Amino acid sequence: MTRVIVTGGSGKLGRAVVQDLAENGWEVINLDHVPPRSDSPAPFIQVDFTAFGQTLESMLGIDEQYSGVDAVVHLAAIPRPGLRPNAATFGNNFMSTYNVFAAARHAGITNIVWASSESVLGLPFDRKPPYIPLDEEVARPETTYSLGKFLEEQMAGVLTGRDPALKMIALRFSHVMDVPDYAPFPAFDDTPEVRKFNLWSYVDARDAAQAVRKSLEYSGTGFEAFIIANADTVMSRPNSELVAEFYPGVPYTAPDGPNDTLLSIDKARRMLGYEPKHTWRTEVTR
Repeated sequence: MTRVIVTGGSGKLGRAVVQDLAENGWEVINLDHVPPRSDSPAPFIQVDFTAFGQTLESMLGIDEQYSGVDAVVHLAAIPRPGLRPNAATFGNNFMSTYNVFAAARHAGITNIVWASSESVLGLPFDRKPPYIPLDEEVARPETTYSLGKFLEEQMAGVLTGRDPALKMIALRFSHVMDVPDYAPFPAFDDTPEVRKFNLWSYVDARDAAQAVRKSLEYSGTGFEAFIIANADTVMSRPNSELVAEFYPGVPYTAPDGPNDTLLSIDKARRMLGYEPKHTWRTEVTR
């Protein structure tokens, strides 16, 4: 059985990733500073990822609990700006990611997937995006949080350039949602400005977990970044109407469907075989 470490496996996204990997035959170890729920299928070890020694030991194996790790999924982070002062957010997130990357390399782990962010694309789009739908070619960090995520991607590019056997995949997750989070979605049609900050996009935690698994299974090497969103927007109003109202003058290529995502997942579909299975539209009673 292939063993994978999931950092941050106790959080919203982490829980879905741990569950999905366990259900698909992976041996999962959850490393986090917060204990998981009682129904978690993975053993838990408390680790401070800002401490390199703890991070390295967790990659090499801790006592008799496990030894030898095949892959790392790094999700542990302060999840958005505004939760802590900017310097603390940047220091925690970037230092933790550096420690995970460096410790994984010391341990000989060459399969690394981690959570980047849609914010790298330029959220909250107070400055108009260059075109819509957006794809991975755009990188315009506007906050300290997104700057940290952008620099993590740059670091991965350097590391993979030094080691041709290394695979590092950055997943630029959209706003991660659990089923209970969908209750307010129908009201967004009356207040579309509330969700314009990310072009009305979202990702179901279960589909985000699928993207993680597909990334671990991907056979290529080197660094790649992928936008991970659901196939639709959070809106019932058509994209053409929303773009005309909120982003006049921005070059717009209409997707096939009137509510198809405006954060393009074409690259993830093409290279990873990612295909979202869930939508808020089947989870909410209007």
